[in-house]
Amino acid sequence: MNEMNPNPANSSPFTPLSFLERAAVVYGDTPSLIYNQTTYTWSQTHRRCLQLASSISSLSISPGDVVSVVAPNIPAMYELHFAVPMSGAVLHCINTRLDARTISILLKHSESKLLFVDYQIAPVALEAVSHIPRESRPILAVITEGNEDQSTMSRSFDCVYESLVEKGDPMFNWIRPRSDWDPMVLNYTSGTTASPKGVVHSHRGLFIMSVDGLVEWSVPKQPVYLWTLPMFHANGWCFTWGMAAVGATNICLRKFDSDLIFTSIITHGVTHMCGAPVVLNMLSNNSQGVKLEKPVHILTAGAPPPAAVLMRTEKLGFVVSHGYGLTEVAGLVVMCLWKREWDGLSDAERARLKARQGVRTVGCTQVDVVDTESGLSVKRDGLSLGEVVLRGGSVMLGYLKDKEGTSKCLRNGWFYTGDVAVMHEDGYLEIKDRSKDVIISGGENLSSVEVESVLYLHPAVNEAAVVARPDEFWGETPCAFVSLNAGMRASEKEIMEFCKEKLPKYMVPKNVVFKEELPKTSTGKIQKFLLRDMAKELGRSKM
Repeated sequence: MNEMNPNPANSSPFTPLSFLERAAVVYGDTPSLIYNQTTYTWSQTHRRCLQLASSISSLSISPGDVVSVVAPNIPAMYELHFAVPMSGAVLHCINTRLDARTISILLKHSESKLLFVDYQIAPVALEAVSHIPRESRPILAVITEGNEDQSTMSRSFDCVYESLVEKGDPMFNWIRPRSDWDPMVLNYTSGTTASPKGVVHSHRGLFIMSVDGLVEWSVPKQPVYLWTLPMFHANGWCFTWGMAAVGATNICLRKFDSDLIFTSIITHGVTHMCGAPVVLNMLSNNSQGVKLEKPVHILTAGAPPPAAVLMRTEKLGFVVSHGYGLTEVAGLVVMCLWKREWDGLSDAERARLKARQGVRTVGCTQVDVVDTESGLSVKRDGLSLGEVVLRGGSVMLGYLKDKEGTSKCLRNGWFYTGDVAVMHEDGYLEIKDRSKDVIISGGENLSSVEVESVLYLHPAVNEAAVVARPDEFWGETPCAFVSLNAGMRASEKEIMEFCKEKLPKYMVPKNVVFKEELPKTSTGKIQKFLLRDMAKELGRSKM
């Protein structure tokens, strides 16, 4: 058997880009993208991506160069997920809500050679580029929709997106990776807990995550997928490429609110969508009596969803699946797989079980919760806290230009996530906090997520987040920030009394701060680092 070795016939590199070629053959005449009055088929999308990849190559973009894009969930954003790496370049998606200074920092750090910009974000992007030395500035391409001042656009930008598509070669022989391990995308972390880091993923890792997501979510052939999750966020958890594998119809939304989501679901017969728990909260609080005629599968992750929000969402007709992942693993590597024996439980108990993150996906090799000092697995008792560690094919190659940061989280054969969790007796993982969000009060480790789950049970509470406030006696005490549902009122004392009925005394918030809206990232994560700063500004609480 020793003479059996890999050969060209059995060792071609894995890449999710190959899904597009297959979709053009199998699903060629069926809709691939729908956006307002525009509809493309899979054969059209395949041709447009080849033409765009051809034009990108003609701009002296070499394999391995970084090509950036800042755009909402529009067809161009979807096409660039294929076209950029098909040109051999590395795709870098930028958060659309970043300011000019931050965008400039990312462009300089990534050494981006070409920047695609949606016309609505053009002023911010142009300001960002103005902060970069002229000799290092990327080529600028604007994505238009036909209603803009074309003369202004042509003066400010080097080329126009549709022109690049039109002049490209539809027979372009796209550049396949030489190895599974060739870099394919560069994603910067959201910066909710620290400074953004440039996460580099390979073709191999993204292929694994794309297929893994379809398998674990049980996505059928030709679903109708609504893009409520930003594509710039971990490449839409790799469903950008995954939806090509199953010949989906992608419904694109430039922006969305609850009314638009419900309208899109009804108009297009949506079957699947993704979003952070804040999307579930928005839908359940603004349904206006809507009851879905057909179930819509919604996959949520990004923060532990409160059981109360899950319960309200499912009563509308959504089938909620819950998972856990990070930018560093390209998508969801833990899913709360449902068991038939749980169907007969009460609504509250089902929601509590579904709020847990779950077990590793088939594409993830191992998941554990370990003691941060000893590195040993914690007890599977649902109480012992530890750090989540992972290993598997979708773990990043590393952080760009950050050897120290890479070696700090990739060590001992594991990826150390920085997330704090417990492992239950049945082997299901439950996230309790980010390591920086754990509140240590009088020597007790206090999970902000547990307190938030109770706050969400209060009928007046719309959003809730709990952070540490410095305390002269206890060191830290929990401080709650909440926004209220429209037309409802609650006092600080009332909220605290509500928590006292359901929590140990040391976990009850010592302060409740009311806000019209809590600060969030573009993907719906509450920005706790801003709330921590606000809590510190309140000063040390006293006995």
